[in-house]
Amino acid sequence: MYAPERQQEILRLARDGGRVDVVSLAEEFQVTAETIRRDLKTLDRAGLVQRVHGGAIPAGRLDFEPDLAEREGTAADEKDRIAQAALAELPSDGTIVLDAGTTIARLAAAIPLEAALTAVTHSLPIAARLADHPGIQLHLVGGRVRHRTRAAVDAWALRAYGEIRADVLFVAANGFSADHGLTTPDLAEAAVKRAAMAAARRVVLLADSSKHGQEHFARFGDLSDVDLLITDSGLSPEDALAIEHKGTEVLRVPGTEPIGGSAAGRTDDPRTNGRKDRS
Repeated sequence: MYAPERQQEILRLARDGGRVDVVSLAEEFQVTAETIRRDLKTLDRAGLVQRVHGGAIPAGRLDFEPDLAEREGTAADEKDRIAQAALAELPSDGTIVLDAGTTIARLAAAIPLEAALTAVTHSLPIAARLADHPGIQLHLVGGRVRHRTRAAVDAWALRAYGEIRADVLFVAANGFSADHGLTTPDLAEAAVKRAAMAAARRVVLLADSSKHGQEHFARFGDLSDVDLLITDSGLSPEDALAIEHKGTEVLRVPGTEPIGGSAAGRTDDPRTNGRKDRS
């Protein structure tokens, strides 16, 4: 069976069953797991499926929300590189807000021990990672905790974010695009993200390129609300340029080169004064 034929059959199985997994597909088609992963990557890039931990789901399910364990294992290398690049955006002795999200959690874990910051988060996993950090004054936002994301939502969380002013917000999204903005599957989580964005002078979106073009049920902002997008080099230069036309600086972190606070990986026309003050 040729690769296009196999990929067409994989797509049919995903649509019929709602999900496919690498191990079962490898057995079904008598090929290696790596071959199946390449097939899923091809289908994902074509916008036909969405890769999740261990397999894929058909694209277009706006209400689908993978649980925390699945999201932890998806695009892990890209998330690590994005988190490392985001360290350059930490303010000096300032205040940050950390949204719920697996890439944000990687950033929290990477914050240097010598960093002196005030950190606010509504994410239980992120709070747990920062609780013993010697240089961080941690504030945990309360509310109803969603089991799927371990994040606080609803009135308490919204009220807390309405009472603070932070230097930088590191925000996550399940989907982002120049046309549809920032989206996530849950309305309550979207409301908290929106409130956190309003509470920060500078908004930094951390999102791997697999989320580009994805559209979910609850919209919480436009890319023009974001000062900087840090993503991986899987986002094409053309798509990055379309996002920059919205007024958002884009940093595409390369996968094979050292990363840090420099402009490596930015689009062809980097701006040195791309910061917006939301005071």
